[in-house]
Amino acid sequence: MNSVMLRTEGLAKSFTLHLQQGLRIPVLWGIDLVVRAGECVALSGPSGAGKSTLMRCLYGNYRAGAGRILVRHDGAMVDIAAATPREMLRIRDKTLGYVSQFLRVVPRVAAIDLVAERATGPDAQDRAKEMLSSLNIPPRLQSKPPPTFSGGEQQRVNLARGFIGGHPILLLDEPTAALDAANRRVVIDRIRQAKAQNIAIVGIFHDEEVRDAVADTMFPVLPIQDAA
Repeated sequence: MNSVMLRTEGLAKSFTLHLQQGLRIPVLWGIDLVVRAGECVALSGPSGAGKSTLMRCLYGNYRAGAGRILVRHDGAMVDIAAATPREMLRIRDKTLGYVSQFLRVVPRVAAIDLVAERATGPDAQDRAKEMLSSLNIPPRLQSKPPPTFSGGEQQRVNLARGFIGGHPILLLDEPTAALDAANRRVVIDRIRQAKAQNIAIVGIFHDEEVRDAVADTMFPVLPIQDAA
């Protein structure tokens, strides 16, 4: 059986609204998630249930309120819920990749350079060119800055940055939201390739065709009042 790459135990998260007399809003409670190497787990549930909050907790953007978030890093299970900022940076650099819905990069930097900076080795530029081409970003665009691109082109640059890093755990937040049918199929193929390379994937896929094509397991995220 493939090894567990990511596991949460009793994960909880709430938000405090300081401008509303400290009103506390619980979003996640008792999340027990397991993701294995080569497996794609799709988070499901209604809008507002906490799927994106869970993804941000898994990446360390949000600090967990309770519980543990264990990732396999350097051969050991490390609790990123208790990691220092310096430890979190090392884990992200080597182990944990994340593709958000939107591309946020330094302006005026060429797409190929933005992708190459996520690669390693002397062939980073060649690999970046190959990755961009595989995601239907033609050579004429690769030397140009992505803020001039369409929404779908920017999303594919973002995916190239995520996939080229070779992280053993990859988080995908709506990776095909801005893509047409042909480019959705390209991304499906790329996700399948990542799974074949034993990469563990957690994703939010509102497109049912994409979700059904890549997900091995559905993990329901329900509003707390419904999950109780």
